[in-house]
Amino acid sequence: MSNLDRQAALSVCGGRGFVVAEPVRELLSPRHVRLGESTAVRRLLPNLGRRMVGAWAFVDHYGPDDIADEPGMQVPPHPHMGLQTVSWLHEGEVLHRDSTGSLATIRPRELGLMTSGRAISHSEESPKPHARFLHGAQLWVALPGAERNVEPHFQHHTDLPTVSGPGLTATVILGRLDGAVSPGTTYTPLVGADLALARGAATSLPLDPDFEYAVLAMSGEAHVDGVPVLPGSMLYLGCGRTELPLRAESDAALMLLGGEPFEEEIVMWWNFVGRSHEEIEQARSDWMTGSRFGEVKGYDGGRLSAPELPPVALKPRGRVR
Repeated sequence: MSNLDRQAALSVCGGRGFVVAEPVRELLSPRHVRLGESTAVRRLLPNLGRRMVGAWAFVDHYGPDDIADEPGMQVPPHPHMGLQTVSWLHEGEVLHRDSTGSLATIRPRELGLMTSGRAISHSEESPKPHARFLHGAQLWVALPGAERNVEPHFQHHTDLPTVSGPGLTATVILGRLDGAVSPGTTYTPLVGADLALARGAATSLPLDPDFEYAVLAMSGEAHVDGVPVLPGSMLYLGCGRTELPLRAESDAALMLLGGEPFEEEIVMWWNFVGRSHEEIEQARSDWMTGSRFGEVKGYDGGRLSAPELPPVALKPRGRVR
């Protein structure tokens, strides 16, 4: 799942100006975006007033969708640069192909991690045949300046560490949580974890006060630091927390996202993360002319063309709270 928006706008993200340096409870509502014929997503990042959480720069939540009689996810070959994509499923399967030659079927609670570095292209689709339901999240992590031109590569991890507590199982997707470390490669201090809560659970998770955090609700009824968070919404929590109180009214699933505030300002447009309008413009040209991003072999269909790029670069607009 990637950004297929044909009216893609330039966004200036990152920098300390957007970071809330104290604990807050900021509930973010999603923007509904249609992707293809049978998949709609709820976009939580970038969001009005909230662009990033640590290095997490893009969050889409989709499903659960009944795709028994539908093609399901169908995302043709498209490019990325300057970021990592994280594919995370609760139901269904996604077939991943990319220009490095990677071919993998990602299943529930397996990590599909693609590091674009300087340039990569990939496709994502529901296999044929496929499971009835599709439910998951697609997330991007911005790469810092020193590593944003690394060689592109793909990792598929089927065995991830867990942290357990009363009524809670936390699967560590990326980074570190309570001493458990994901095998996925990271380039900034961060955490991504899948939280499974049993009905009636009342517990807490240890947090790093230097990180900013947010929680995405995937399913069920849960309260995060006393705030009810409905599926498809996300609660931004700011920095300065040492623990996160959790309570479940039913069996519930959440995603915890966090990391050290991303120091650099980035420019994000379509499926690219760069540092200037000119860099984004060059990436678009390289994709349209067929250079740099390689070829995705085996996909049955054509590749995506890039939308028109806005002609004027955005001015950074930070805010300090």
